[in-house]
Amino acid sequence: MAYSYLILGAGRQGVAAAYDLALFGEASRITLSDIDAEQARAAAQRVNALVHNHLTDALQTDVRDEAEVRDVFKHYDVVLSAVPYFYNLLLTRAAIECGVCFCDLGGNTEIVRQQHALNAEAKRAGVSVVPDCGMGPGMDNTLAVYAMELVGKPEHVFMYDGGLPQHPQPPWNYALTFSIEGLTNEYCGGMTILRNGELFHAPCFTELEVLNVPPLGQLEAFLIAGGASTAPWTFKGKLQTYQLKVLRYPGTFAQLKAFSDLGLFDAEPIRVEGNEVIPRKLFHALFEPKVRVDEMEDVCIVHVRAIGKKDGQRTEVTVEVIDYFDPTTGFTAMQRMTGWHASIVAAMMARGEIPVGSRPLEVVVPGASFVREARKRGFNINERIRFIRADEEDQVYVGGAALTASTSLG
Repeated sequence: MAYSYLILGAGRQGVAAAYDLALFGEASRITLSDIDAEQARAAAQRVNALVHNHLTDALQTDVRDEAEVRDVFKHYDVVLSAVPYFYNLLLTRAAIECGVCFCDLGGNTEIVRQQHALNAEAKRAGVSVVPDCGMGPGMDNTLAVYAMELVGKPEHVFMYDGGLPQHPQPPWNYALTFSIEGLTNEYCGGMTILRNGELFHAPCFTELEVLNVPPLGQLEAFLIAGGASTAPWTFKGKLQTYQLKVLRYPGTFAQLKAFSDLGLFDAEPIRVEGNEVIPRKLFHALFEPKVRVDEMEDVCIVHVRAIGKKDGQRTEVTVEVIDYFDPTTGFTAMQRMTGWHASIVAAMMARGEIPVGSRPLEVVVPGASFVREARKRGFNINERIRFIRADEEDQVYVGGAALTASTSLG
């Protein structure tokens, strides 16, 4: 069979998803839609040139126009949203009303939980809705599910992820390869995690670790917002621990915590000399020009440790993928790991491999199925299973963090 896909947002992640669907999605038609008609045309032309066919076309669409959105949706089998997270609830409702499957790049847990509240409506419409695709929360949680499958009876899951420049430039040692709105969304509030079997709200910029991460060297790891998404609720009663920390180059934690302590990530306006100013918007205006790059050689890592029992013996499973900028296609590692996770899920939906309803990614996307598809695309996903010796037990957990004696990932 051949399937039709609509991708909302012709930016970096949307282009990468379209490319992947053109190669692996059994597509009859792919439409890249954007409010910027020229950007949509250029993106479609790039995809067609890369894959040497003309499957991909362009469309101008304003996702804020509900009538226009519904008129467009009804012509496709699957819609993939690569627009900012705050549009996704509206788009989910439109997809259900139009009887089309829908996935998105998520990133805001409260919105995702509202999307899941539409489960009954999605079931009645006979469509699948899977929020939270992408690198994080998407690939993080899918590889965590895979690691849990390998353990057999998991108890603890620790995740680390990061998207970084291969050649960091001070003072920021960071380069932005996606929406600034998405970045600061991760830097405000905190993350609900599982700790000792209970839901625990962990504030952003807490629980700093310094880890050796081959081949990147020494990195900082700390808690931010949203990455575990709905999984702690899903796995409550089944796991003792489920948490995610972001990886950054040394010095980043102090910078971001200072910005946070000043209130620069807040979305509520304050008055400055008689004018209302939204601190987060001010931060965007100041920070984005410092870190935004048009082209970058980057590296992305997702590392998962799952600990439990396999065949009655204490077992540790590690699953890791490290990906790099691809000079052949010009896609960054962030594009590949974000866009391709979403496109893999979109293709699974088109083939009817995802149950109908609006349900969590970690429930409806089997880890082994995703890993099989990811390896087809060249992702080097490494896994290791080892039994934990009795004399190692006191080294496995330190202060709730996933530390080994050598404080090293790899």
